Amino acid sequence: MERLTPRVRVVWLALALVRAAIFGGIVVGAAIGLTRTDLWASAPEVLVPAAVAVAVVLAVLRVVVAWLRYGVWRFELRDDDLYIERGVFTRVRTVVPYVRVQHVDSRRSPLERTTGLATVVVYTAGSRSSDVTIPGLTPARADSLQESLRGLAIESEGEDAV
Repeated sequence: MERLTPRVRVVWLALALVRAAIFGGIVVGAAIGLTRTDLWASAPEVLVPAAVAVAVVLAVLRVVVAWLRYGVWRFELRDDDLYIERGVFTRVRTVVPYVRVQHVDSRRSPLERTTGLATVVVYTAGSRSSDVTIPGLTPARADSLQESLRGLAIESEGEDAV
């Protein structure tokens, strides 16, 4: 089983902090708005400190989950399929038969480019949201994985997916 590049933690931690800051700003801003306006005349004095505490706890939880996520993320190119394991609270095991692969893309967001990472996206035949992503790869590994998956999909074209 292949693991992701450890630098993906930087991307996941940055995203967790940005999302936590946005959520915290909304929660604390709403609490301040409720205490400073007539919307809630008898708003308790602990409303703003409680909102700050909730925002901090959720931010810490997001950071911990982002950190732990790296330890469980693995993938493997097997004989007939791509196997992916992920999930901190709920473990998800995904098996993508090569015969179901429609096309494979690689992408690099600005944050990924800054950290020297790339993501491979595998689009499969099936319903909406049937694509899988493999984040946290070096650009060279993403290119080689993309080519490997493309070749394996072409080889398995005549096979049955079931």
